[in-house]
Amino acid sequence: MSWSFSLPVRIEFGAGKVSGELGRLIEGEGLSNGLLISDPVFIKNGLADQVVEASKGRITGVFSDLVPNPTVENVDTCSGLVRERGYEFLVCLGGGSSLDCGKAVGSLCKTQDSIREYMYGKKTFGPGHLPLIAIPTTAGTGSEVTMVAVISDEENNKKMPVGTPNFYPDLAILDPRLTLSLPPSVTASCGIDVLSQALEGYWSRNHQPVCDACAVRACSLVFEYLERAYKDGNDLEARTAMCEASLLAGIAFAAPKTSGPHVCSYPLTSIYHVPHGEACGITLDSFLRLNKDAQGGRLHQLAKMIGRQDACELADDILALKQRAGLRCRLSEAGISEGNIPSLVKECHHPNMALNPVEVTDEILDAMFRKLL
Repeated sequence: MSWSFSLPVRIEFGAGKVSGELGRLIEGEGLSNGLLISDPVFIKNGLADQVVEASKGRITGVFSDLVPNPTVENVDTCSGLVRERGYEFLVCLGGGSSLDCGKAVGSLCKTQDSIREYMYGKKTFGPGHLPLIAIPTTAGTGSEVTMVAVISDEENNKKMPVGTPNFYPDLAILDPRLTLSLPPSVTASCGIDVLSQALEGYWSRNHQPVCDACAVRACSLVFEYLERAYKDGNDLEARTAMCEASLLAGIAFAAPKTSGPHVCSYPLTSIYHVPHGEACGITLDSFLRLNKDAQGGRLHQLAKMIGRQDACELADDILALKQRAGLRCRLSEAGISEGNIPSLVKECHHPNMALNPVEVTDEILDAMFRKLL
C-alpha cells in the first residue's frame, strides 16, 4: 500500500474557546482587518456581535447575505466586497454555508471572475488566497478541515463541490458551546452527515490508514452520542462528542473523498430541497449494503470494531437511528415519485461516484431508488 496524508489546519478544540481566546488566536496569526462571514441567524441572535467583540478589534466587517446552500451569487457578491474594502483575512461562523462561502471567497477575491467558472472546470485557482479562520457551529460538515466547498448554481439548478488546497482553513476553532442552540432536526441532519462522511471515507477506493482510524472513531461516537444530543440539546458532553465526531469525519474523508451517498445527495438537495445531511442519509444504509462485501470485507471489520456483528447489522442500525431521529428514510417523503426516478439517476453522474468500491451503474441506482420510494 502507498499513501500520503496532510492536514495543514491548526485545530483549537474546547468549550469557551471562542469567547475566551479568539482575540489571542487571531493576534497569534498576525492578522488584522478581517471580515466575518456569518450565517444570518447569528446576526439575529447576537452571536456574530459576540465574535466581533471577542476579536478585540481585528474583525472590522460582517457579511451575512447567505442562504443554507451558498450560491454562486453569494460567493461572487462577497468576493466583490472583499476586493472593494481590502479585507486581509476571513472568519467563517456557522454551518457548511458560511464555511463553504468563505473558502471560495478567500481565493476568488484574488481574481475578477465568477465562482461559476471554477465549478465547471473552465478555470483553476492559482496559489493566492486570504488567510481563513473557521468557527463551525454545527457538528456535521467537517468543512473546517477539508479543501472542498460545495456551491449551488441556481441558474443551472446544480450543486457541485469545488476543491483546491487553497480552501484549507489556516485555523479551525471548535467550541462545543456554540452547538447548544441547534434544534433537534438540524442536530439529526448534521449527525447523519458525520456518519456518511466517515463511512464513505472508509470505503472509498482512496482509503488510507490515518483516515480509516478517524472514520472508526467518528462512527463509534455518532452511535453513542447523536441520539443524546438530539433528545437534549443542552447535553454538553454529547455536544462535545459530536463536535469531535464531526472533526474526525472531516479528516476521514478529506483525502479519500466521498462517493455514493454524497453524490446522490446533490440533486436531492438542489432539486428536492432536502437538507444536505438528511439527503446523504437517505441512501447511506443502501450503499452500505451494496458495498458490504467489497475490499475483502473491510466494512464487516469496521462493523465489528464498533460493536456490530457485520455490515448488515450496521446498516439496520443506521436505518433505525434515522427513524428515531425523525429523519426521512423514503424518497416519497421528499416528494419524489416513480416518474422522477429516471431523471434522478441522470443527476447522479459525478466523478466521485467512481470512488465507490462497487461500480455504480444506472441500473443499480434505478433499483436502489425504487426500493427507497
